Amino acid sequence: MSIPSAAKSTPIGGRQQLADYLAAGEKPREAWRIGTEHEKFGFLTDSLRPPTFEGDRGIRVLLETLASRYGWQIAREGDTPVALTRGMANITLEPAGQLELSGAPLETVHDTCREVNSHLDEVRSVADTLGIGFLGMGFQPKWPRDEMPWMPKGRYRIMHEYMPKVGSLGLDMMTRTCTVQVNLDFGSQADMVKKFRVSLALQPIATALFADSPFTEGRPNGYQSYRSHIWTDTDNDRTGMLDFVFEDGFGYERYVDYILDVPMYFSLQNGEYLDLAGQDFKQFMAGNLAALPGTRATMKDWADHLTTAFPEVRLKQYLEMRGADGGPWNRLCALPAFWVGLLYDDEALDAAWDLVKDFSLAERHALRDGVPKHALKLPFRNGTVRDLAEQALKIAAHGLQRRARLNANGADERVFLEPLLEIVQANQTPADRKLELFHGPWNGSVDPVFREFAY
Repeated sequence: MSIPSAAKSTPIGGRQQLADYLAAGEKPREAWRIGTEHEKFGFLTDSLRPPTFEGDRGIRVLLETLASRYGWQIAREGDTPVALTRGMANITLEPAGQLELSGAPLETVHDTCREVNSHLDEVRSVADTLGIGFLGMGFQPKWPRDEMPWMPKGRYRIMHEYMPKVGSLGLDMMTRTCTVQVNLDFGSQADMVKKFRVSLALQPIATALFADSPFTEGRPNGYQSYRSHIWTDTDNDRTGMLDFVFEDGFGYERYVDYILDVPMYFSLQNGEYLDLAGQDFKQFMAGNLAALPGTRATMKDWADHLTTAFPEVRLKQYLEMRGADGGPWNRLCALPAFWVGLLYDDEALDAAWDLVKDFSLAERHALRDGVPKHALKLPFRNGTVRDLAEQALKIAAHGLQRRARLNANGADERVFLEPLLEIVQANQTPADRKLELFHGPWNGSVDPVFREFAY
């Protein structure tokens, strides 16, 4: 739901208004859509270094050329292009220039996969002329943090200063990680709660299936998904498994209470990001911030503040699945297929809930804490995470089969699960495969990854 213009500048009236904002995301089943987002690392094809913002081969030129050639509208901070918009899709910049497609809400996984392919074709047509390539992985495999560029966005300047105060890996999260996520709808508060609980409990399984960040600064780092590990020491006030989601009585109001306790980063005032890092949104609602005396938070401030929490699953006016490493194009299509199959079919959602409903708090945390290092091979009960992944994929496949959304060749959305089924059958994650290459044909170098796994 877009915020009505008047509400953007009208002070928040109370806590219930914040819960109502989340509830306004409820949609009838026929209006449920799929929004897929993915980030990717740019690199200069001759040096493998990440491109800077300025320069003949910089991110600015890339954005401006995409806009002029393919009809994107440029969004700016001051005179600086920082994003592109076309219809309901956006291309945005992560802190070190990772390029993100935030896709439009689409009806089927076939549609979202076509969107991904079209986007990658457009980017490649411009990037090739600039000598820029793009790589899908969860963590930058070669370059140290202090050699990563920073994009000129006001929000990132504030986060850059604040992150080291609350964790040791926040700047790595900003500059050296990439993810793919899918955003999905809900029909009611009860539907939201069930989907939230299922997806939160199974998020470590998605992390294991998509684990693709085994290198740091050119060497194995001991993890399958180092990207996932990084979130454990980024900022504990705004990350984690949200144990309260599984408590009786959970709903929109309880999530509002959680977000109200998340420290602020900023407020966008007159087109400028005002540094409010660490301050209390409740005090902002009351007009009691020293930096903004008498100014009370609006619903636009609330919508912005919702984006500054980073749990494994995030609620806005839809649910965001946030547990997967970035990867190649076929896994960009596999993630929405996995979650749509689990959450958009009632029988599949019931089966997925049956799979996870007796997980204890300790077990949920053991999965979250153990998967970044061990992925599919992490022991769980009488088996491993691979067994859970196999069961989850079977449920998802049946859900997609019942959805029966067919492409022009008569195939349903199950075709997009194939890369994940191969991973489970081989018991080999993408990280395992890259480590095998590193210790074999690559002769201890990560440089070939930029050639062999580029888009």
